[in-house]
Amino acid sequence: MTDQEIADIGPAFGSYLQRYRHCFGQKRIAKHFDNYCRGLLSDLPRKSVEPIAIECGTAVRTLQEFLVTANWDHELARSLLQQQVADMIGALSADSLGTVGVIDETSCVKKGDQTPGVQRQYLGCVGKVENGIVTVHIGVARGSFQALVDADLYLPESWDNDRSRCEDAGIPDDVVYRSKWRIAFDQVLRLHENGVRFDWLTFDEGYGSKVPFLSLLSMAGQKFVAEVPVSFSVRRREHGPKQRADEVLSAATAKCGSRYRLKRATTQDQVWRATSVLIWVGGQRYRLVAAINEATAEVKYLVTNATDATEKQVLEVAFRRATIEHAFRVGKQEAGLMHFEGRQYLGLIRHLILALVVLGFVALHTERLRGEKSPGDTGAGVPSPERPLCDTLPPPTGNGSDASRGQGDPLSPTPQQASRTFSQEEAA
Repeated sequence: MTDQEIADIGPAFGSYLQRYRHCFGQKRIAKHFDNYCRGLLSDLPRKSVEPIAIECGTAVRTLQEFLVTANWDHELARSLLQQQVADMIGALSADSLGTVGVIDETSCVKKGDQTPGVQRQYLGCVGKVENGIVTVHIGVARGSFQALVDADLYLPESWDNDRSRCEDAGIPDDVVYRSKWRIAFDQVLRLHENGVRFDWLTFDEGYGSKVPFLSLLSMAGQKFVAEVPVSFSVRRREHGPKQRADEVLSAATAKCGSRYRLKRATTQDQVWRATSVLIWVGGQRYRLVAAINEATAEVKYLVTNATDATEKQVLEVAFRRATIEHAFRVGKQEAGLMHFEGRQYLGLIRHLILALVVLGFVALHTERLRGEKSPGDTGAGVPSPERPLCDTLPPPTGNGSDASRGQGDPLSPTPQQASRTFSQEEAA
C-alpha cells in the first residue's frame, strides 16, 4: 500500500460505517457502534469490550450495555452487510468457478462454564477436545475477492436440555440445539434472501457426511462439492448394496487416474491424480471423486451433485476451502472475531456480527485497491486525515434504505419445509 492509500483508510471506514447508521435509533448508540467497530479494526492486542472502551474513552459498562441491552437491530446490520457483498460480487468478473460459498466452523477455548454454548467439545483451534465454543460460518469467494458473510453460535444439546441455564445466559426460548449442518443450511437460505447467489458450495467431511444436508441442497438446486470420509456409504446402483467410498474407488485406483495441476495462492502448485464414478446416496445420484496428492500421498474423497462436472472442476471447487481458513485467521488476528468476553448470548451474537461488518470493510476495501470500485461507495477514498478512534459517525442522509438485493428470486420454500425425519440408512 502507498502512503496515500494508508491515509485514506480512516475516511473510507467512516463512509462504510455510515451505511449502517439506520440500524440505530439514537445518535449515542450509533457512536458506540462507530467506536466498537474502530476498536475491532485497531491494533489493540485484545479486542473485547474493556480494552476498546478504555482506548476510546468510554465507560466500560456503557460499551457493555451497547452490546447486551441497547436497542438496535443487529439482524438488519447483518442483512445490510450481505446485501452489500451481493452487490459487490455481482459487479465483479469471475474465474471459471464463478461465486463459491465455503461452509466451515471455527472455535475458541473458554474458561469456566458461563459463556453461552461453552462445553467440552472438539475445538479445531487446538485440534482436540477442550472447553470452549464453536461458531458456524459461510464465506464467499469470487475471483480474488473473498469475505466472511455469516456467523452463528452452535448451541450444544447440553445447553438446550438446561433451559434455566439458557435463561441465565439470555438465550431466547426459540434458540435451541441445531446440528451444525442445519445451521449452515439456514445460513444459505438467509444469504439467498439477501441476494447472495452461489454457483458452488463446498465444505469438509463434518458437513459432507450428513446425507440429509446433501439432499436438501440438491432439492434446492444448489451445486456443491463435499469432502466425505473414506467410510462414507454409497451405492453403485440405485438399489444396489452399500459400499464404503474407499471400496468403490481405492487410493491405488486414484493413483492411476488423470493428472491435475492445481494453482495455490501462497504456496507451490499441487499435483493430484484423480478418478471418479457415478454413485447413489440417499436415493439421489452423485459423482464420487477419489484424489491422491502426488507429493504427499494424501487421499481425499469428494462427492458432488453436479454429475456432469469435470474432475478438475470438482478439485478446484474443493480447494477453495482455503479461502475461509484465511478469513478465520484474519478475523481472529485483525478483527477480534473470537475475542468476546461475556456471559450473555445477545452480546456474543452482536460481537460476531460487528466483526463480520469490520471484515466486510477489509474485503471490500482490499478489492477497491485492486482496481475495482464497489457499488454505492463513491468518495470513500477521498484523501483526508484519519479520524481518531472515538470519532462519531457522520449524520444520516435520507432514510438510509437500500433497495438493491442482488439477482433473481429467493430459494423456493420447498427445501425449508423439508424437515422430515431421515432414516439412519439415509443419513449414513
